[in-house]
Amino acid sequence: VRHPEFDSGFRPHNTNVYPERPDRVYMGYIDGGLITLDIADKSHPKMVARWDYHPPNPGFTHTVVPFFSRDLLIVSDECTRFDGADWPKLIWIVDNRTEENPVSIATCPVPPVETFARSGGRYGAHNLWENLPKEGSWKSEDIVLGTFFGGGLRAFEVTNPYQPKEVGYFVPHIPEARNGQCQINDVFVDDRGIVFAVDRIVGGLYTLEMDF
Repeated sequence: VRHPEFDSGFRPHNTNVYPERPDRVYMGYIDGGLITLDIADKSHPKMVARWDYHPPNPGFTHTVVPFFSRDLLIVSDECTRFDGADWPKLIWIVDNRTEENPVSIATCPVPPVETFARSGGRYGAHNLWENLPKEGSWKSEDIVLGTFFGGGLRAFEVTNPYQPKEVGYFVPHIPEARNGQCQINDVFVDDRGIVFAVDRIVGGLYTLEMDF
């Protein structure tokens, strides 16, 4: 179903395969929602599940991160319009116990759109820390880190997946060379718990340390 107001089409965005399930692909499929594929036979991938929540929501599913030991999927939208025009763009907690029927059980709490929807910038969900399966990469199935453009980098505890709670955030000062606001775009976490966040415009690279 095409959204009458926010139509970004159907195509893959972030595509993740993990060693825990090398026979699965987890995709954000823009306005196609969350898609899980069976790639046991890579020449003939099969649909396992699709979860689509737009409309009514404005769409643009960006990233899907499985928490395998907990049968959860963490799903982020991407904000693509300025000044809160496509609000809400959220991070969703999805119950994946029945793989063929993923069910949304919560969203991560974020400040109201008026807090960060300033002139000339985006405010809403974007990238997640994806628990990259590589040496030197920090991994957690209790903490979700997400970038929110003008809302900075935000951290959520999902020990109780039905009631995620924010446990930290970082919103840098606006660079003097830019009018508007920060636009924090992506995040990497190393195995020391050092967080690297980047501004997509002019803010540069920020190095942070988690204290939770």
